[in-house]
Amino acid sequence: MGQDKRLDWRHFFRLPEILTKGEKYFLAFGIILFLGSSAYLLLSYYRNITEARPTFGGTYTEGIVGQPRFLNPIYSQASDADRDLVELLFAGLLKYDASGKIAADLAELPELQDGGKRYEFTLKEARWQDGQKISADDVIFTIKTIQDPSYQSPLRGNWLGVQVEKISENKISLALTKPYAAFPELATVKIIPRHIWQNITPENFPLSNNNLSNAVGSGPYLIKKIEQSNSGIVEKIALEANPKYFGKKPFLKTAVFVFFGAERDLLGAAQAGAIDGFAPSMAKNYSLSNFVVHRLVLLRYFAVFLNDKGSGILAQKKIREALQYGTNKEEIVKNVFGGSANAISSPVLPNIFGLKEPAKTLVYDREKAKELLSEAGFKINPETNLRQKILIKEPALQLKSDLQVGSQGKEVEALQKCLAKDPQIYPEGTVNGNFGQQTKAAVIRFQEKYRADILIPAGISQGNGKVGPATRQKINQLCLPKTEEIIPLTVNLVTAAEPPLSAMAELLRSQWKEIGIDLKIQEVPAQELMRDFIRPRNYQTLLFGQVLGATPDPLPFWHSSQTMDPGLNLTSFESRQADNELALIRESDDEEERRRTLEDFQDVLLEDSPAVFLAQPEYLYFVSPKIKGINGHIITDPSKRFAGIENWYIKTRRAF
Repeated sequence: MGQDKRLDWRHFFRLPEILTKGEKYFLAFGIILFLGSSAYLLLSYYRNITEARPTFGGTYTEGIVGQPRFLNPIYSQASDADRDLVELLFAGLLKYDASGKIAADLAELPELQDGGKRYEFTLKEARWQDGQKISADDVIFTIKTIQDPSYQSPLRGNWLGVQVEKISENKISLALTKPYAAFPELATVKIIPRHIWQNITPENFPLSNNNLSNAVGSGPYLIKKIEQSNSGIVEKIALEANPKYFGKKPFLKTAVFVFFGAERDLLGAAQAGAIDGFAPSMAKNYSLSNFVVHRLVLLRYFAVFLNDKGSGILAQKKIREALQYGTNKEEIVKNVFGGSANAISSPVLPNIFGLKEPAKTLVYDREKAKELLSEAGFKINPETNLRQKILIKEPALQLKSDLQVGSQGKEVEALQKCLAKDPQIYPEGTVNGNFGQQTKAAVIRFQEKYRADILIPAGISQGNGKVGPATRQKINQLCLPKTEEIIPLTVNLVTAAEPPLSAMAELLRSQWKEIGIDLKIQEVPAQELMRDFIRPRNYQTLLFGQVLGATPDPLPFWHSSQTMDPGLNLTSFESRQADNELALIRESDDEEERRRTLEDFQDVLLEDSPAVFLAQPEYLYFVSPKIKGINGHIITDPSKRFAGIENWYIKTRRAF
């Protein structure tokens, strides 16, 4: 019989005895390769049939310049640090979502009644961070506290005239005197707990520990820990996800805020990797390889507002238009903002809100600016290379009548005063308004002294003591001459002594000097600017910024009723047509009508050139690449960068 050829598995275990050393290495390599390939194929298959999904966990650390003081929506407008933390600790009836649009928050979207003058809100089932149920009483308490002048809330002006009424434990209505299309934005104000604050007097409201260490809100995060220095300076605040939050639970477990005294310290911490995110005060793209730059659209712009009523130089439209033509906005975008801004020509930001561009746009044209200034009467002084206007001023009184013995009145009095300046001509020096023999003798001596100008041209050898055309002309020339008034083309500008305003002001000085304008700059602290200049409108031009809402409502900035404090019209612009259009924009609930009227208003405004609109900076948000889920969107305030923070994440898990 032949030998059995079947494989005996016992031989496999005898391989180490049979194989050579080289064969053993080759076999081990093959086995490792087989196992590795199998593992790779299994892992690839697993990844193909599953996906990475965000999961709860991780810590995000952000650096902020400034100090928190009021973690209280009633007062949080005071600082960026306060607004940032309030955005995470509290909730409002409504909110801005991750796309920058108004969305439901503590309440569902409101029901409009009474022609848009009444908003009815229904509250969701929600609790404060201490476990107490949120009710209509909390909303009413918040709004009435804001409205009460004894609490001195900076939000009070927004809520004047709004009537709040409790319908049930979870329903309220807010009634307005007129329809207001942008009112839902006001309803994003954060609500405070009545049971925490109701027994605190107005004078003690700002002093309460509830403003900081004991703050209780209803937002996605609550305070876990506050670290302070021995002197009481807040160095760090740690927030943790609120387990009682009524909305979508955030993925980030902890959010830590570290506070710095200066931006250079903040940047140092960023370079050292000590923080995961920060937003510089200026839209400047720093070279930091360990951060991703998120470019958010902040509804804010900078402009030079012109406030020269009456007969000042800026009352001349050609001068205002020359300032427009003489301003190189692209240079400002490049040199001040490092390219992270958009040059603008309109305050309604048509590119953002989907409006037509203005019918009239004055783009940079230095020669056109010079031409307009010359037409306005301002010529270059070759000694200073700056422009000036020379005005010939008539004297208050000149001799216009023929005068002789017997004449009386103001002209005789002026004649006598002129003659009396020379004792040899009129030694008596009597000034009484009566033309007598002494005055006649003085006139004769005057005529003979100026024989070449008076007598010889008339072919007369001796003076006759009568004041005729030639004598009158000489008297006027010597004693009652026309005068020249030199008016330099000087523009005074006031602004805050902080970036980017200082840098923009200096660049404007340089640009306007090239067309012959002398720009005088006064920089003051922000609080002084508001108190001493903006509120009393004590400036000729003002370099300042304005922040818009997500729903365009330019009435506070441009209506003629807003030119005085506390209005926000910072220019001399007044127009009945514009006033009517602004009222319609505010009150209409027809989006198409509002859009058309905005475009019409834009053209009316720009035709008058009441301001030089400069730039709309981007909001640059530097965040570590480990933080995912951040989407770029339109924000009305820097704190709204946290809209959608519930979608931010660090950790992931695989799921089928």
